[in-house]
Amino acid sequence: MRVFADPQALLDAIGERLGESGWHEVTQPHIGLFADATGDHQWIHVDPERAQAGPFGGPIAHGFLTLSMLVPMLGEVVLVEGIAAQVNQGLDKLRFTTPVPVGGKLRLVVDLKTGRRFASRGFTEVVYGITCELDGARRPAYTADFRVLLHDAQS
Repeated sequence: MRVFADPQALLDAIGERLGESGWHEVTQPHIGLFADATGDHQWIHVDPERAQAGPFGGPIAHGFLTLSMLVPMLGEVVLVEGIAAQVNQGLDKLRFTTPVPVGGKLRLVVDLKTGRRFASRGFTEVVYGITCELDGARRPAYTADFRVLLHDAQS
């Protein structure tokens, strides 16, 4: 994990690879909980028997389930001290490129693409280039630019 003393120290790392998270397995119970939470019970996710005969040869994770793993995985890669809050601002260029089968293992690779400080407002905006790798796959599960606002501790 890369630890930065404050947002300015993070900005000093623009253009660098910040690191990778550990591997996280996607399980059928995990998929079922996500389906229950979101109401998305499409058979390719929640019906293993039917999914065996489907287009992916078995059940796959919801794309948004894999995306929801972004924040905790990012927390394994980077920590910015001296802030009161970190707010997800959104995603640019999100693309799901490979289905994630049950049992698939994901990890996040994080680059710091851009950032800017708004001292008068007490926050810093950064854009992380993220790649969510699927263990053993040729292509990532997804890629995106992740925008985050870091609010100063004294604001």
